[in-house]
Amino acid sequence: MRFQVLDIIPHVKNPVTGAIVSTADRLNQVVETARRAEELGYDSFSVGERHAGEFISSSPTTVLAAIAAVTTTIRLQSGVTVLSVLDPVRVAEDYATIDQLSRGRLELVIGKGNEVLQYPLFGLDLADQWELLAEKYGLLRRLWTEENVTWSGTFRAALTEPTTTTPRPFAGAPRVWHGSATSLASAALAAQWGDPLFTANAIQPRENYKVLIDHYREEYARHGHDPRHQYLGSGSGAGGVFIADTTQEAKRQFGPVYEALTTGRNVPGNNSPFRDIDHAVAEGPALVGSPEQVIDKILSYQALYGHDLQSISLPTTLPFAQQLEILERFALEVIPAVRAAAPTTLWAEGDPYAGRPEASLAGKTAAGTTVATELDAAARVTADHNNHRSTHVYTH
Repeated sequence: MRFQVLDIIPHVKNPVTGAIVSTADRLNQVVETARRAEELGYDSFSVGERHAGEFISSSPTTVLAAIAAVTTTIRLQSGVTVLSVLDPVRVAEDYATIDQLSRGRLELVIGKGNEVLQYPLFGLDLADQWELLAEKYGLLRRLWTEENVTWSGTFRAALTEPTTTTPRPFAGAPRVWHGSATSLASAALAAQWGDPLFTANAIQPRENYKVLIDHYREEYARHGHDPRHQYLGSGSGAGGVFIADTTQEAKRQFGPVYEALTTGRNVPGNNSPFRDIDHAVAEGPALVGSPEQVIDKILSYQALYGHDLQSISLPTTLPFAQQLEILERFALEVIPAVRAAAPTTLWAEGDPYAGRPEASLAGKTAAGTTVATELDAAARVTADHNNHRSTHVYTH
């Protein structure tokens, strides 16, 4: 199994102590967590996107760019890019820029988002959320895989002149995952295109998410895609991972925070049924407990879901030093056991996207590049410049 750290950048007070850090400190904590996650051997770091509520993740591309500047090998993901409310042209440009800055480490996770208030904020109708997602993804795929694109649709002005977005991605179009939480629609869209699925596995009983996963697998097979590339990611419950020497100690320390946060969240139709820490640990997806308890829970979910990528989130209302201790302990005491018990080809031999990051390419010279790589880079720059001139000549 592979492991991801996800931060949707909530910015709330610790409900027990009332402590909260400044916006600047909170954003810098995200970048420092990603840097430390790379040192500890995590496979990817993901930044969420929210445009309403107590979050400061409205500009995930900026945060991912900052992370790209202080890391060299960890893959960068979004969780999720709320494509339904965005312009696919700008998404293609912004994330291709991050892909270039990180030398091919980007993988996008798209979805319609988990916040209904963002639709009126962008002048959109919530009733159109799934149609918006499907149409905009179709355009994004073309912008990343084709040049001189013309296009027309329902929700966006047509591209009547041949359009090539720049910069181009670092080494072909990045992989796109589809976030899935409540509806068969995202699972069906992922299966239609032969893309991997990322189940939120956040607040509902596991059986609810299994329905979406099964639908994805059935549709994936119906569309005739290669089953070797049918990858699945999974979240790990709302609230954040918490590890202590014993499960009882973990519940004692983290229980008051978890329960206060859960009580304070009142979003009809989107509230967790796991209201107390005992219920959350026993039956919910929360990764709270001893290392052995957390290992057993991840593997029990893996037996049911068959997922390849496990996402965790830190309890970000706790002191930052404590968050980093949990991050390290999870890496040292949980990850090795789960990796040994649940192998995967994700980002390994057999995965067509395994070689995208420059850091993973073989045959490097002492200077870190090959002649072929340098020639390819020069050719790409020339092509980008030519595309830009040919695309925009009609405006001058």
